[in-house]
Order: sequence, then structure tokens, then C-alpha cells
Amino acid sequence: MSQYLEKRSQSPLYQQLMLRLKNDISAGVYPAGARIPSEQQLCETYSVSRVTVRKAILDLVQEGLLVRKQGKGTFVAGERMQRDLRHITSFTDACAQRGQKAETRLISAQMVTASSEDAAQLGLSEEEPLFELVRLRLIDGEPVMLEFNRFPACYSYLKDMAAESSLYACLQAGGIIPTSAVHDISLGHATPMVSKHLGTEIGDALLLLDEVIHDQHGQPLHLSRQWIRGEKFTFRI
Repeated sequence: MSQYLEKRSQSPLYQQLMLRLKNDISAGVYPAGARIPSEQQLCETYSVSRVTVRKAILDLVQEGLLVRKQGKGTFVAGERMQRDLRHITSFTDACAQRGQKAETRLISAQMVTASSEDAAQLGLSEEEPLFELVRLRLIDGEPVMLEFNRFPACYSYLKDMAAESSLYACLQAGGIIPTSAVHDISLGHATPMVSKHLGTEIGDALLLLDEVIHDQHGQPLHLSRQWIRGEKFTFRI
């Protein structure tokens, strides 16, 4: 049965559709994790164009209420993890505190050449080798973050533990304690590589967190760039 929107209303059709979907989510018609109807089904149900449906869905994705999974459809977002940027906490510990299972998949581990910006942030010489770890982080089996970490070459031993344990736990075992960080948060858009691993569409909006982490002596320890599915995180600063 069609559920017509008010085409003579001053409120655009896509905003009316957004409100209908929000109300359905709040009422439990579409609970957390549930797949909402396809674009075609929504077009037929509300007698609107595909452009209208796509605009409504895109805005709800950007608000964090919906999440698109490549090749699977659009789903209601689940509970977000709150991350307190005032404290240095490993991803593994943050998940454990919430009773969630953290998982790590090693994408790559290699030596790279420091750019002038890398070198300045880490206090190294330009073109000095750095050790780069790229890892996919999952919560309860679902990809939520793709992280790129760059360390001075002396930390290349972390490769052996990168897929099995917390890097920070490994560092602390060696007397190196990540203590503080400088954060830059911005909006990024999924590249083909990022979308492949996070299961998003290319160009989808993601949170981009760049950090310079310092140890207990105030010395730069490593650089981190994290591509994060925004519907899974909130940040406290």
C-alpha cells in the first residue's frame, strides 16, 4: 500500500521521507542492525523518485542513523562506541570495557620513506625509513576502522605482534608508555582501498582521525591515520 508524501508541502519530499524513516526507526519498525527496504521499494511505497530516496538515505547515513554495506544494502546503525580522546586507550581495551570483542587483521607491514611532514612530526631526518603498519579493526566481527600507523624504524619488531595483540600492550611490556596525543579530526571520503576493507561505498563520508602519539617522556612515538565509520563512534574531547 502506498504511503503518499505531501507533495504540496513546503517541506521537500526527501526531508519528509527522512522523517518517516526516523520515526520508523524510533518506533522499532526497523531495529538496530535491521535492513531497511531497497531504494526501489521505497520509491514504490512513497511514490517518489529514486533521486529523492537516495538524498534521504544519504543524509541519514551522514547523520549516523543508517549505514550502507557494499553489496548488501542499507541498515540501521547499532550502538556507537564512545572514545575519550583525553586519554590514551588501546582499541582492544576500549572494546573490552564495553564487553565487545575486538579483532585485528593485518593488511600490510613494510618500511616506507619518511615524508618531510612525517619527519618533522617525529623529529627525524627527511627520507629516513619508517615502519608502517596498516590494520583493519573489527568489533564483534564487523569492520569499523582502517588504521595506518607509522613508527621510527626501531619499532619494526612490532610486526610479529601486529595481528595478535594490542600494539600498546607490546610497547608497555618494553617500557614504552603511550601517554599523550595531538588529534586532528576531519571528514574524509572512502577511497577504493578504504571502501574495500570497511565495506562502504567509494566516496562515502567517514571520520578521519590523524594523531601524533607521545611517550611518557614527551617524545614522539608514532603517527596514526584512522579511517572510521562514523556511525560506530562518538568522540569525547
